[in-house]
Amino acid sequence: MLPSNENEPSRGTDPALWRGLTQQRVSRRAVFRMTAAGAAALGAGAVLSACGVSGQAPASDETGGTGGTGATGGTGGTGGATAGEDAVTKYWSGKKKTGKLTWANWPLYLDTAEGNKGKHPSLELFEKRTGIKVAYREDIQDNPSFFAKIRPTLAAGQSTGYDIAVISDGQVLSRMIQLGYLVPLDHDRLPNFAKYAGAKYKDPTYDPGNTYTIPYQAGFSGLAYNPAKTRRKITSFDDLLDPAFKGKIGMFGDAEELGNAAMFALGIDAKTSTEDDWKKAAEWLEKVKPNVRKFYEQDYVEALANGDIWVCQAWSGDIFQSNLSGTKLEFVIPKEGALLWTDNFLILKYAENPVDALMLMDFYYEPKVAAMVAEWVNYITPVPSAKDIVLADAKKSKGDDATYLRDLAKSYAVFPSDKTYGQVSTGRTLKLDEIDAFNAVFDPIFQS
Repeated sequence: MLPSNENEPSRGTDPALWRGLTQQRVSRRAVFRMTAAGAAALGAGAVLSACGVSGQAPASDETGGTGGTGATGGTGGTGGATAGEDAVTKYWSGKKKTGKLTWANWPLYLDTAEGNKGKHPSLELFEKRTGIKVAYREDIQDNPSFFAKIRPTLAAGQSTGYDIAVISDGQVLSRMIQLGYLVPLDHDRLPNFAKYAGAKYKDPTYDPGNTYTIPYQAGFSGLAYNPAKTRRKITSFDDLLDPAFKGKIGMFGDAEELGNAAMFALGIDAKTSTEDDWKKAAEWLEKVKPNVRKFYEQDYVEALANGDIWVCQAWSGDIFQSNLSGTKLEFVIPKEGALLWTDNFLILKYAENPVDALMLMDFYYEPKVAAMVAEWVNYITPVPSAKDIVLADAKKSKGDDATYLRDLAKSYAVFPSDKTYGQVSTGRTLKLDEIDAFNAVFDPIFQS
C-alpha cells in the first residue's frame, strides 16, 4: 500500500484546464499504449522488418553500442550495454556547441504557457540562458512507430533530423541500445544529473551506468480500484483472483505489463527471470483471466470510474490526473511490489547537435526546471528536490492553484517517498534474441 502520508489529491478542476488548454489532457501513458499493444507483440525483428530492413546490428558503430565495436556485453543478462571510456572520448572529442537542436517528444509532455500551446516556459528559459534555439517537435505517438520512422535513416548512417528524443524503457529502447543507435553520454557534461538525480534513476538495469540515457519522467504500474464498488481495500495481486470480482477486473493488453505484474505476484525477480519463470507467470495470469472483463489499451480509468470494472492495472499518473477531475479512485502499489517505468532522454546516433542536446538534458535536472515540468505533466520527476520548489510556488499561489500545488507536492504520483520507492523496481530488460520468446509466452493471454 502507499504510505498514508502520501495523500490523494483533492477533488477539483483538472489543472490542464487552468493552464488554458481547450481540452483535457490525454494520459501520456495511455497514448503510449494506443498503438503499442499492436506492436507490443514485437518479435526480435518485428519493428525492423516493418521498416523493410533486417533485424541485424550494424557492422560497425562509432558509439560503442552492442551492435558495434568497442562495447562490452549485456550486464547481468539484462540486455543492457556499457560503452567503454575510450568510446565516450572518441565520440565527444572535437564536438562543439552549434546553437541549435531538435527535440522529439510526446504530445502534452512539457510545461506549456497559459493560452498558448506553442510556448513552453522551460524551453524559453533554456534558450535565453544558452543562446541555443530549440525546434521542439511533438512527433512521438508511440515508441514502435517512432523507431520504425527513424530506423531506416539510422541504418543508412544518416541523421534522422532529431538530436534528442524521449523513449520509454522496454523493448524498443533495448533494441536501440543493442543495435548501436544511441550516443554514449559524456557524464562530465551532466553535473546536474550527478547532483540532483534521485538514486532510483541512476544505474538502471536497462542501461547500466546511464551509459546512453537519463530519465525524463517516470511512473508506477500498479493497481487501481473503485472503493465504492469493491467495498474494501485492494492490497495484493491476489485480490485479482477473488471470485467476487468475476467480470470486474481490468488488465493491460501488453506483454511486458502483464508479464512483469505476474512475476511480482509470484515473488519472481523479473530482472533475472528465465523462460521457465515467464511460463509460471503466464499460468498465474490464466488463473486471473476468468475474472477479467477486458484487456485495456486505454480508457480503463473511465471504466473504473463508471463501475464497468472495479479493479484494474493502472499507471499512477493517470489516477492522479483523474482524481483531480473529480473521480474517487484509489491507486495502490500491491504488497508484492510494482513496476517503476521511465521515459528517457537519449541522443540519437548521427545527431548534428549533440553538445547542445547534452546541455538541454542537464538543464532539465535543475530543481527549478524540473518543478516547472512536474507542475504541468503530473508524472514522477527524477529530481526529488524539485518538491521544495513546488511547495514554495504553492505558498506564493492562492485558491485552487495553491491547493493543487500542495497536493502535487504530497502525491505519490510525482514525489514518491523513499518507502514507496522501496516497494518498486524496474522490470525485465530483454536481449534481442529473447524478445520473441517473451512475447510468445504472454501475447496469447490477451490476444485469445
